[in-house]
Amino acid sequence: MTQWIDIGLLEDIPKLGARVVGSVHGDIAIFRTKEDKVFALRDKCPHKGGALSQGIVHGNQVTCPLHNWVISLLDGEAQGFDSGCTPAYPTKLENNRIYLSLEQERQTG
Repeated sequence: MTQWIDIGLLEDIPKLGARVVGSVHGDIAIFRTKEDKVFALRDKCPHKGGALSQGIVHGNQVTCPLHNWVISLLDGEAQGFDSGCTPAYPTKLENNRIYLSLEQERQTG
């Protein structure tokens, strides 16, 4: 059974923004899209380790602030001609509260 961690209200994260939560896996960035979808990625770009939480959220992607790599919020995969992946974690939204699971780290590639 999946264990969910309550990490706060949806309103705690600005639209097109992020919040960082510490975990045994390192810092995890929780992203909120314009459409109020919530995603979680390790807060480390696969290129040079930039803090993805400080990047620009657009659609279901975030652009790393260091070298402009575009990372999918869906699965952590680098987009375009770049290659690499950062771990993604399951999230859910219930009654305006965000929940995160650390048990089922998703990573492709």
